Amino acid sequence: MEILDFIEREQLQQIQDLYSTATGVAVCIIDKDGNHITKDSNCNDFCIKYTKGSELGAKRCHKCDIEGKGVYFCHSGLMDFAADIVVDGEKVGAIVGGQVLPGPPDIEKFRDLAVELSIDPDEYIAALNKIPIKSEASIRCAAKLMEVMINMMINQEYNLYKDKRKIEVVDKEIGVTTENVIQIEAMVKDLTKVSKKQNILALNASIEAARAGEAGRGFNIVAGEMEKLSSMATEKYSAIIAKAGEIDQSLKRVNAEFEKRPETQDILSDH
Repeated sequence: MEILDFIEREQLQQIQDLYSTATGVAVCIIDKDGNHITKDSNCNDFCIKYTKGSELGAKRCHKCDIEGKGVYFCHSGLMDFAADIVVDGEKVGAIVGGQVLPGPPDIEKFRDLAVELSIDPDEYIAALNKIPIKSEASIRCAAKLMEVMINMMINQEYNLYKDKRKIEVVDKEIGVTTENVIQIEAMVKDLTKVSKKQNILALNASIEAARAGEAGRGFNIVAGEMEKLSSMATEKYSAIIAKAGEIDQSLKRVNAEFEKRPETQDILSDH
């Protein structure tokens, strides 16, 4: 199961960008293999350009990305988070983000870290000063909000996707059944024509039997029975056509109900 099988990348990018702009928290969505589904939102130079631009820093960041669960402190002292995206009991991806300070930074500590990572300290501190500062509680709430929001959105789209697949199968079967009803009606009409011809033959046989007098009496009885059977068959054929018509109308009503099903609205379209 892949996330992009049932939701558009643009939908995820839009909600992610809105969230990141509102909270100041950097975030992106990855698939179950760790590949980016969305582009990074609100990522800063401190992490991307400098820390990950350093060979040692990149190794440490990679270790944090692999081992980090929930809300946690990364190796450089920033708060990050990772949350699974779960659909129908299966992990299909993850939300990763953070890059936020839980309080005013210790400048000297970060200067020492810059030296350790072979980064120009002044440039590193200048980038550090652009990082949002939020309380640890608000960072944890923001992470949880993103986890709940994205999981709810993706699971809703998945359920709509499943419903659509079911409806496609029902539509197909309605088409097959309708075609069968049409064929039944056509065959019954042919049988009705045959029955009418049998009726005419029975009537002609009765006339000829009457002309034959006593010699045609037995034949006249047979002809009469043929006529009765023919009439009964005609009645049954008419009843079958009526029932087929009822089935056809029922299928049309079912199809009409499916056609009336509400389409999902894009709640982001006005943004």
